[in-house]
Amino acid sequence: MLSETVHRTDDIPVAERLDWWRELMEQTIAPMEVTSERETEFSANQRLLELGESSVWPTTVGPSRYRRTERMIRRSDPERYHLTLLLPGSAPLRVIHGEHDDLHDAPGVYVIDTSVPSEVRSVGDGVLVGVGVEVPKVLLPAVPGRRTDSLLGLPMSGQNGFGGLLAQFLLSVSTDTDRYRPADAGRLGTVLLDLVSGLFAQYLDADRMLPYDTRRRNLVVRIRAFIERHLGDPRLTPGTVAAAHHLSTRQLHRLFEGEALTVASLIRHRRLERVRRDLADPACRTTPIHVIAARSGFRATAHFSRAFRAEYGMPPSEYRWRALEVGALGQACVAENQRHDAPLPEASGMPGARVAVFGH
Repeated sequence: MLSETVHRTDDIPVAERLDWWRELMEQTIAPMEVTSERETEFSANQRLLELGESSVWPTTVGPSRYRRTERMIRRSDPERYHLTLLLPGSAPLRVIHGEHDDLHDAPGVYVIDTSVPSEVRSVGDGVLVGVGVEVPKVLLPAVPGRRTDSLLGLPMSGQNGFGGLLAQFLLSVSTDTDRYRPADAGRLGTVLLDLVSGLFAQYLDADRMLPYDTRRRNLVVRIRAFIERHLGDPRLTPGTVAAAHHLSTRQLHRLFEGEALTVASLIRHRRLERVRRDLADPACRTTPIHVIAARSGFRATAHFSRAFRAEYGMPPSEYRWRALEVGALGQACVAENQRHDAPLPEASGMPGARVAVFGH
């Protein structure tokens, strides 16, 4: 599981929440001025995930305004690009930055440079829901002859092209941290940098200027996303994957030579993982195992059972029984602790931990 730091106002008295949030913002590596017209109703919840030199932070925050001034920049400038992915259900944002003064809505992405003054404010009284990203400028490949400052504050798609790929990656990393180990953080950071580089190059119409390794890794990310979307299709094979990306099967295999799994192994592994997750889900308790296997792309029940046993060391029926029994036991223990008013452990921010803010 990826390690994370949590900052939330839930445990702070209502009258003190905005001041508490302001103090946190003063501790960031790129401080911003925070104001809100809904001070008595203000709330915020943020999780900070460190991915190598970059960071990702899912955030839900009440109506507010963030300003980064020249004085603040002189005081502290980490020289980073900040990107925000607005998620469905989020209130719109007005972003004033660089050459742009635009209204941003979900699902969309915008970019801010910590070295340039900016202002981000809520529109209306809705809650902001999004995922923030910070990447060091020095780690992004230079694009000769292209000015990245033309991208600052520009509305970008969070559904198509590299914006869509970036959105899929951020949602996967931030909502399913159990899939990854702490040692994966650096590798995930490399993927993040490649996707941001691809997004910039796409909007600058400079894809071919990216280094070969960056373009290769971006293609691998696109292929992985394609596989994930089509796992339920039993016709998904290395051949169909290659054809969908205008590659020969040989080119596809060569592309994955440096990856941990071949394309065929990746398809099988992700299908099995999806089945395993459903088998452990109490909501799927009454769904027959062969139905769960079929909707994850397994045509033959016997082949699926052999593959599952080889991967997890037991038949799917036994795995389901064990997973549901352990889950029920855990829920019973929690209920018993709550009945006796026993305090449960809770995630909280670590002292001195770096804080991210939704606007910068």
